[in-house]
Amino acid sequence: MHYQYTFEVGPDAIDENGHVNNVEYVRWMQEAATRHAEAMGSLAALADLDATWVVREHDIKYFQPAFAGDRIGVQTWIENFRKVRSLRRYRFVKLDGYVVLAEGATHWIFVSTKTGKPMTVPPHIQELFTIVPDPAAIPTDTW
Repeated sequence: MHYQYTFEVGPDAIDENGHVNNVEYVRWMQEAATRHAEAMGSLAALADLDATWVVREHDIKYFQPAFAGDRIGVQTWIENFRKVRSLRRYRFVKLDGYVVLAEGATHWIFVSTKTGKPMTVPPHIQELFTIVPDPAAIPTDTW
């Protein structure tokens, strides 16, 4: 269904405004996608195909700031697959009170590592993941 993990915000994630820098959320999105793909066996399958995913676009909405020492839960899931692309969503939750800090999305393009050109996402790659079209189906307090 979805993948989730937790971590504590370190001091090097904090910017001059005293809260987590927005760039950290992009890094956390990449890490969540990689962890999820690895957990589902997708990274090995991609290597066998000489294929990879590349980012076309990131979208992030921030609701509350996070600070050093905060325990954060990250949730990620696949919303859909289209011919050569996929939409992955993310939710960042402050575990103290289960406050949603931010939500994001990444539009990924499936490409050949040999040519760099888009490839159709094979069914066996799609089948590694459960599609979650409605984020309301994923509770924010399941840590």
